[in-house]
Amino acid sequence: MDVLSQVIDSMRSGRPRFARIAGHAPWAGRFRPVGGVAFHVLLRGACTLIPHAGDPVALSMGDVMLLPNGHGHELADSPGTEPEDIPLTRGEDFRLEPQTVPLGFSGRPVSAVVLSGMFPVDDNRCHPIVNDLPDLIRMPAQLGHEPPLRHVIDLLGAELDKPGIGTESAIGSLLDALLLFALRAWYGEHGALVGWGPALNDRAISHVLCRINNDPGRPWTVHDLGAEAGLSRSAFARRFTTLVGRPPLSYLTWVRMNAAAQSLRESDEPLETVARKIGYGSEYAFATAFKRHFGIAPGAYRRQNPATLKRSQRPLSNRQL
Repeated sequence: MDVLSQVIDSMRSGRPRFARIAGHAPWAGRFRPVGGVAFHVLLRGACTLIPHAGDPVALSMGDVMLLPNGHGHELADSPGTEPEDIPLTRGEDFRLEPQTVPLGFSGRPVSAVVLSGMFPVDDNRCHPIVNDLPDLIRMPAQLGHEPPLRHVIDLLGAELDKPGIGTESAIGSLLDALLLFALRAWYGEHGALVGWGPALNDRAISHVLCRINNDPGRPWTVHDLGAEAGLSRSAFARRFTTLVGRPPLSYLTWVRMNAAAQSLRESDEPLETVARKIGYGSEYAFATAFKRHFGIAPGAYRRQNPATLKRSQRPLSNRQL
């Protein structure tokens, strides 16, 4: 897997949650902060996004808006419309089926339809790829611009207009693709200049990141990783630290801890098995490292997350880098 795919696969802590907003002008809705990446897809009409800080952003049909930090904001037909609180938008309350939430004067024609929702993320362990993103990302609907993203939007609109057997699962999968294509497009345009972008676009370092993430249990040394990158030990260490923001073995520890957290949430494997899979020779050494990293023992961490043990999706990583 490439680095971006690994990050998206790992940082999530549940399925995407969503609702369809139908605005009858004049209309405005207030979205509360959420624990994850908030998003809006304008399926019909036009509207304005009013962030908690900064200038309003005009949106047209087909535009995608991501709010990586989940900040509170408003959507409105125009900035001067008085907003109302939108029900079912507090993260845990977002519905998992395509429910329509009306806003404004329901007796009037619909002036905008927006698919709004969030990708749940464990805020305590967010990957720096996400932390480096701006508060607002707008992917405008331009003819021929990012065809995969446009196709996903078309499919989402069609599925919502004519739901059928498997609609809920289809929309969840399409939203996963939406997030991937939107981030790929953004990093493709801006990645050479911002935060983790240079690391993603550096072939040697990106390769090493994939090797670490795919096989965190291997007893990697800086020399081994440098050989993977085709660089000397010292040249590799300098380049990796400059681009990633921390030394190679420090990043390796972080990946191991997040892989352990994922195993603890998604399986009932013994701690000794989890420790061995991520490269620790003993349960004691693993437990000490895990507690140092997360501030909680692995057994207690597992008991804190009983609802996720049978979840088929694959959450993981997050903040602490």
